[in-house]
Order: sequence, then structure tokens, then C-alpha cells
Amino acid sequence: MVVHTRGCNLSTTDSSFSSSSLGTDAALLDTQESQSPGGLSRTGHTVVAVFLGFILVAGIVNNLLALLVFAKFRSLWTPINLILLNISVSDILVCVFGTPFSFAASLQGRWLIGEHGCKWYGFANSLFGIVSLVSLSLLSYERHNTVLHSSQVDISDFRKAWLCVGGSWFYSLLWTVPPFLGWSSYGPEGPGTTCSVQWHLRSPTSVSYVLCLFIFCLLLPLLLMVYSYARILVAIRRVGKINLLAAQRREQHILLMVLFMVSCYMLCWMPYGIMALMATFGRLGLVTPVASVVPSILAKFSTVINPIIYMFFNNQFYRCFVAFVKCGEEPQCVQEEKQPTPRTPFSGHFPFDRQDSLSPSQRQILSSSRNSALWSRHRDHHTLVVHYTP
Repeated sequence: MVVHTRGCNLSTTDSSFSSSSLGTDAALLDTQESQSPGGLSRTGHTVVAVFLGFILVAGIVNNLLALLVFAKFRSLWTPINLILLNISVSDILVCVFGTPFSFAASLQGRWLIGEHGCKWYGFANSLFGIVSLVSLSLLSYERHNTVLHSSQVDISDFRKAWLCVGGSWFYSLLWTVPPFLGWSSYGPEGPGTTCSVQWHLRSPTSVSYVLCLFIFCLLLPLLLMVYSYARILVAIRRVGKINLLAAQRREQHILLMVLFMVSCYMLCWMPYGIMALMATFGRLGLVTPVASVVPSILAKFSTVINPIIYMFFNNQFYRCFVAFVKCGEEPQCVQEEKQPTPRTPFSGHFPFDRQDSLSPSQRQILSSSRNSALWSRHRDHHTLVVHYTP
């Protein structure tokens, strides 16, 4: 039998690799499915390829559907939905320019497109991934501002939304270009069928880069999400004190959605970040190529789950999606939501609520209760009105 040795994995300390070493970077195993030291068996590569193939197809389909729905229904062209659109664009770019290469490499059991292709793969996945992470945190902060600070929702002013979109790409470039300039580097990771930042290097420049990347591109966005959604929940809970059953249902619905969004963020990205820290600061060989495969797949799975969480669970978007599937016209209730709604300094909207599910009598009770709450709090110069829209 012939066994090709693997030259790079997360447990090694070699800081560089050449084009020739990339050619023998992955292990090709015999028909008895023996496993090279520290590597994946033929069956292991096949299992990874199956997962990557599913992520590739589902990620492209989900995000492409989201983009088509956005393009068809102009009522969805709002500033906050522009940030959602940016998330879909970055996720579909990962599926088109990143996942196919790792999928093909897993099918063959080795990296296929050489040193420059490896660096491109590492850069592209890092760039698009950070854009998605930053956009998720900016989306939560914009929702926080809409609920708590906006005096009126101006759906015609896209300047701030475009600033958020452009800022997410600039911020991502700020952190993904330095490896080309000598601050760390891109290279093979795990079983040699993917490429990323060289987590296993122990030089001061590499260690400092990994630490900064974890803090500013993973931990800070997470903290901003938790802060923003926590403030939203507090505002909704204060409205729930009106003791309306409908308001309590809204509160429970939002709580579940927030927990689901934050949990999926942590499930997809935290294992990868923790794995990178362990490879950087742990003992040599602590993170094996086999152990590094699962966090990498989870991070790529975010491209599948993001459009489901942030779009298909959005009632406004869901109505348009159903109309798109049925080849129907734009829903009338969505068109009515395009009208700006006057607000007080502590008012806003949250896109997961369904006021249209209330009966006429419940709406009348809710309206009168809001007015009573507004009048009772006005004497203390504290106004709290939360407007529910899908």
C-alpha cells in the first residue's frame, strides 16, 4: 500500500509551506481505510464531503430565494432589511467562492488548488464570514434603536443603512488583509482539505492576531447582540405589565426568538473561536485535525441557518415569500406597513410581532391601555409606547 504523509495540521509547529508540500498535504488511504497519523480516514473525508455538499446546496438555495424575494417585492426595501440583504449576500458569496473548494478537496482527500488557492480560500472565507458576523450585530443594534430611540421610522432614508453595510465590509477588510502583510498568515488547517488563518503558529505576531480576531470579530459582535436584544426584551416586558394576554404572548414570542438567534450564533461560531484559541495557546497537539473538522463545519452551517432565522421567521418577509411561491401579488398588509408610524422617544417596532393576529376587541383594549399607560407615565416625564408590527 502507498501512504502519503500529511505535512500540516493544527498540531504542527511548522510556520510555512511550499507549493510542493501542498501537493502532498492530505493523506490518501488504501482500500482497507487505514488512517494516517493525525489525519482522516477515507470514510472520514467522505462524511465531511457529505456535510459540505449539503451546506453548499442548502446555503445557495436559501440565500438565493431570499435575494429573489427581496428583488420582487419593493415593500421589503427598507433600511433595516438592507442589512438583512447584506447578510444574505455575504453568505451566498461564501457558498460560491469558498465551500465548493473544500467540498472538492474532501471528495479527493487532499487540497486541490495549490498555495495561492489556499490563501484565497482562507481570505475569502474570513472576509465574508466577518461581514456576516458584524452585520448580525449591527442588525440587532438597529432594532434596538428602532424600538427605544426612534421618533419615527423613515423607510426612505437609507443613508445609515448603507453606512452600516459599507462599514461591515471595511471592518472585515481591516482584519482579513493583515495576514497578507505579515501579521499572521493563511494556510492549510485541519485535515488539509480547508485553509484558514494559521492558528497553530506560536510566533508573537500570529498569537496577537488570533487574540485580536477573537475579541474584535467574534466576542464584541456577540456582546452587542446580547446587549441590544436584552434592552428590547426589557422594553417589551414593561409593556407586558399592562396585563394583556396578547402583550404577554408577544413577550414570550420575542424571548424565544432572541434566545434562538443568540444560541445559533454561539453554536455556529463559538466552537470555531474556542478551537482557534486552544490551538494557539494550548499544548502542542491538543487540537487534532479530526477535532478541528466539526467547528469548521458548524461555522459554514451559519450560511444555511441565517436566512431561515432572520428572514423566513420574519412575518413581513414570510408573507412575501408565500406570495412569491404562489406567484401572487404583493400582500396588501405588507404594503400598508410601508407607511411611516409616528413614535415617541421610547417607541419602536420589532419585526417578529403579529398585531394582525389580534381580534378587533383586543386591538381596541390594547389601544386604550396604551393611552392610559402613556397618560399615567407622562406626569413623571416617562413615556413608553411600543408599537407592534410584523
